[in-house]
Amino acid sequence: MLLCRISAASRTLARFGRRSQWGGGLLHRALSCSSSRCHGVGSGEGNGQGLYRDTVLLPQTEFPMNLTGQNLLDRELEIQQKCGFADLYSWQRQRKAKKEFCLHDGPPYANGDPHVGHALNKILKDVRNRFEMLKGRQVHYIPGWDCHGLPIELKALGESGTTGLSPLQIRQKAREFAERAIARQKAAFQRWGVMADWDQCYYTFDGPYEAAQLKVFQEMHSKGIIYQDHKPVFWSPSSRTALAEAELEYNPQHVSRAIYATFPLTTLPPKTISENAGLEGVSALVWTTQPWTIPANKAVCYMPNAQYSVVKRADNSQLLLVGTDCRASVAALLGTELESVCTFSGSQLEGGICKHPLLPDKEVPLLPANHVTMAKGTGLVHTAPAHGMEDYSVASYFDLSVECVVDEDGKFTEQAGSELHNLPVMTEGTAKVISMLKECGALVKEEQCVHSYPYDWRTKQPVVIRPSRQWFIDVASLKDKAKDALQKVHVLPESARGSVLDMLNRRTYWCISRQRSWGVPIPVFYHKETGEALINKHTVSHVVNLFKDKGSDCWWELPIDTLLPPEVLKKSKAGPVTDYIRGQDVLDIWFDSGTSWAAVLPESDPRADAYVEGKDQTGGWFQLSLFTSVAVRNKAPYKCLVVHGFAVSEKGEKMSKSVGNVVDPDEIINGGKESSTPPYGADALRWWVAESNIFSDVQIGPNALNSARENIKKLRGILKFLLGNLQGFDPRVQAVDPKQMHYVDQYMLHLLREFSIKVTDAYAGFDASRVIRTLQAFITRDLSSFYFSIIKDRLYCDPEDSLGRRSCQTALEEILDGVTRAIAPILPHLAEEVYLHAPGHEKDETLFKSGWIKSRKHAAQYDLTIAIEPGLLFELMESLQEESVSTSSQLVELMMAARVNLTTELPRDLPSDALLKHGTFLINLEGGVIREDSAYSIAVLPASGARCPRCRRYTSESADCLCPRCQTIVSKAH
Repeated sequence: MLLCRISAASRTLARFGRRSQWGGGLLHRALSCSSSRCHGVGSGEGNGQGLYRDTVLLPQTEFPMNLTGQNLLDRELEIQQKCGFADLYSWQRQRKAKKEFCLHDGPPYANGDPHVGHALNKILKDVRNRFEMLKGRQVHYIPGWDCHGLPIELKALGESGTTGLSPLQIRQKAREFAERAIARQKAAFQRWGVMADWDQCYYTFDGPYEAAQLKVFQEMHSKGIIYQDHKPVFWSPSSRTALAEAELEYNPQHVSRAIYATFPLTTLPPKTISENAGLEGVSALVWTTQPWTIPANKAVCYMPNAQYSVVKRADNSQLLLVGTDCRASVAALLGTELESVCTFSGSQLEGGICKHPLLPDKEVPLLPANHVTMAKGTGLVHTAPAHGMEDYSVASYFDLSVECVVDEDGKFTEQAGSELHNLPVMTEGTAKVISMLKECGALVKEEQCVHSYPYDWRTKQPVVIRPSRQWFIDVASLKDKAKDALQKVHVLPESARGSVLDMLNRRTYWCISRQRSWGVPIPVFYHKETGEALINKHTVSHVVNLFKDKGSDCWWELPIDTLLPPEVLKKSKAGPVTDYIRGQDVLDIWFDSGTSWAAVLPESDPRADAYVEGKDQTGGWFQLSLFTSVAVRNKAPYKCLVVHGFAVSEKGEKMSKSVGNVVDPDEIINGGKESSTPPYGADALRWWVAESNIFSDVQIGPNALNSARENIKKLRGILKFLLGNLQGFDPRVQAVDPKQMHYVDQYMLHLLREFSIKVTDAYAGFDASRVIRTLQAFITRDLSSFYFSIIKDRLYCDPEDSLGRRSCQTALEEILDGVTRAIAPILPHLAEEVYLHAPGHEKDETLFKSGWIKSRKHAAQYDLTIAIEPGLLFELMESLQEESVSTSSQLVELMMAARVNLTTELPRDLPSDALLKHGTFLINLEGGVIREDSAYSIAVLPASGARCPRCRRYTSESADCLCPRCQTIVSKAH
C-alpha cells in the first residue's frame, strides 16, 4: 500500500503535466481495439506483428458506442419496459427499510401542456429520490396536481363557448379540462423517467383530499384564525373575484394619471392658529396615483414626527400646506418658487379639517398615520378607507365610515354620483374625476407616473382595492410562530431564507374566499334575513364526511336539509333549515395546495424531509403551507426547503410564445420538425437539469443540449471501454482478494472510495452539478489520463487468467459498478443499459434494485504500522509525519487511514489477524548520484478508536466523544 501511495503520488504529479480532455486520446485508441484491431498489433505492416493479433485480449462488448435518432428513443423506451421503471416505486415501498425519505411534491397546475419548468422541477426531485432509494431508504413521493381555480374555469368556459351555465355544469367542464391537462403532463413525467406510482397520485379535486382540507379549515376557524369580515381586498374586475397577494403580479411599467389636488382647510389646526397669523385660505396639497378614489375620500393623513410648511406660490400667491422636505420637489414640479410662510411639526396639524373638493358639504379631518412618507408627493396622503389597505387601518383606528364606490365589474356605483355612475374607474372614471377636479379649481397638476402596480396574474389586467365581505386568515397571529418554525428548517440555498422571510413579512392578511364555481366550497350557511354565518365544528364535520364520500359537487347536488340535517342544527342551537341558504364562495386554490401536507404526508409524521420548488413559491406554496401547518400543529410541514431558479432561454430571457423562445421538452426528447432540433432523449434532458446550477436561473437551448449530448457520448465511451475489458470476467468467482491485488489496482479502489464519498455528499446536498463535476474529474484525471494508460499492457497481453490481469479486472469491475451507480440517479436509462451488459449479477436483476456504490476499501477504518529501515526513505516519511504516532499527519491523510505508527521495525506482538505487506522502494535522484533501495513493511489492523461524531473518522476514544483534533477545534469556536 505504501508503494502504491508513493508511486501513485509521483505519477499524479507527472500526469498533471499531460492532462487530457475527458475520454482523451488514450480512450479513443483503446476503443479502436473493439472493432477487432488493436494499434500496433495486426497493422498489416511487414514486421510480423500481425501474426500475433489473435493472441492479444482485445476489448469486446455489444454495448454501443453511441445512440442517435430513433435508435436512441427506442432504446430508452425498451429500457423503461425491460427494467421495470413503472413498477420501481411500488417495489421499493414494499421492501423493508430502516429509514424513510419523504419528498412532498408541490402540485403543478393542471391547465396546460408540460414545459421545461416542469422538467427542471420534476427531474431535480427524481434525482434525489432515486439516490435515496439506492441508499436503501424507503422513498415517500406522491405526485399531485392543483386542479381548481379561475384559469381552468375560464379555459373550460372558453372551450365550450357557452354562457349561463349552472355551477355544476361549469364544474363538470372544468374537471374535464383539468383531467386532460393532467393526462398530458403525467405522460411527459413518465417519459422523463420520473419514479412514482402513477396510478396513486393526489388531486385537489378528489373527495378525500377536499375533506382533509376542510378539517384544517375547521381547526383554524375554531381557533379564531379564520374569520369573516368586510374590508378592502385586492379585487380583479376582469375575473370578478377577490384575490390573495400570491395571485398578484406587479407590473413595474404600469402608467397612472397621477394628480396634485387641493383640499381647502375650513378649520385650521388649533395649535397653528395661536402661533401664526394670516393662514386663511390655505389648502392641503395631496398627491395620488389613483384619482378615481377621490370621491371616496374620508381624510387627509400626515406624518406626526415630520415638519410641515405653509408656502406661498410666487406665480399666483396661493397658500399650500406641504411637507417641508417636499417643498423643493413640489416647487420644481409646479415651475414656480414657493415662499415659506411658516413651519411647524406634524403633530400640530391635529384638529384641522378640510373641505372635500368634489363634495362641498363634506368635511374631512387631518389625521396622523404611520404609513405617510416624504419620499414622493407632498407629505400629505389622500385617504379613501374603502380603497386602500393603509387607509382602512386609519379608518378602523379613528372609526371612519367605509363606503365603497366601485362594483364587482370595476365601475363606479350610483353612490359615486350621477356623473360617475357606471364608468370604469381605471379608465373613463379616472378621466372624469380629473375633469371634475379641474372644473372646481382643485386640480393643481397632472402627470404621468410609471410605477409598480398589482395585476391579476391570470388575466394580466390591473386590479383595484375595494371592500367586500370575505373570509380571511389572520396572518398577524401566525407570523411569529411561522418565523420560529422557519428557524428550524434547512434552506437551500441559505440565501433564499431572506426571501422567504421577506415575503412572509409583507403579507398582512390572507383573503381565502373566491366568488367562483370551480373550487372547494366554503362550508358555511347564511341566515336568510340577518345574513349571519352558521359555521361550527358540527356543521363542518358533517360536510367533511359528505365530501369524503361524494366529493364537493354534492354541495350543489344535495338539498340543503341533507347538508344541514336536524341533528346538526340541534347541536348548533340553530333554527329551522328553511332559515338558511348555502354559501356560494369557494376557497382560494392556495388554501387547496397549502393544506396538502394534511392530505398527502404520512399520518405518523406529516412532515416532509424536503419541499422542492421554484423561487416564486417563497410567497406561495412554501409560505402558505407553513401558515396552515403552524396554525394547526405549531410546526413547519417540511424539514428542508430547496428553492431553485427558473428555466430561461440561452439569452437569459423569460420564455414566451410571443417572443418565440419557448423550448418544448417533448421536442427535446423526440426531436422537432426542423433538422436543427434532433432527438436528444430523456437522459440528455436529465443531464441538463443535473449539470445546471439550479439555485439560479437555468439557461436551456441548443448549446446546452448539444453539450449534454456530447458529455453523455463521452461517458458512453468510458463505459464501453470498461465493459469491453471485462468480457468473460465474473467477479463472483474470479475477483482477486485485495491482499493479492497489484498496488496500483488497490490505489484505484482507494480513489474510487474517495469518489463515492464525494458523490454521496453531493447528492445528499441536492447538488447534482457537483456530482457531474466530480465524475468528470475522476474519469479524466484518475482513469483516462492515469490508470488506463498503465493497465493496457497487462489487460491486452498478460495471460487471460493471470493474477495481474484478474487484479486489473477486479478493479475495473468495481470502477464500472461505482461509476454506473454514481450516474444512475441522473441517467437512469444509460445506467440500466450498462447494467444489462455488466458482469457479476443475474440477468433479470436491475441496477435500481441492487443498491448504492459498494466499495471493499475502507482505509479510514484501519490503523497502519509502517516500518522502514533507517535511511532516506524513512527521512522522507518523517517529513510527512514528525511524531511516531498520529491521527492527523500528512502521512495519515495520504494513506487514508485512521492512525499511522511510523517506526523502524514492526512490533513483535502483532495480532494474528494483522494484514502484512513487505517490499522495497528504489529512490533514484539526480541521475543516480543519490540512490537507495529501502525495505519497508506495513501492518494493517482494524481501527482501535471509535468513530468521531464530527469528522466521522475512527480516531476518538468513544462513540459519544469527539476526537482530540475536533475537541480542540470546537472548543476554540466556542
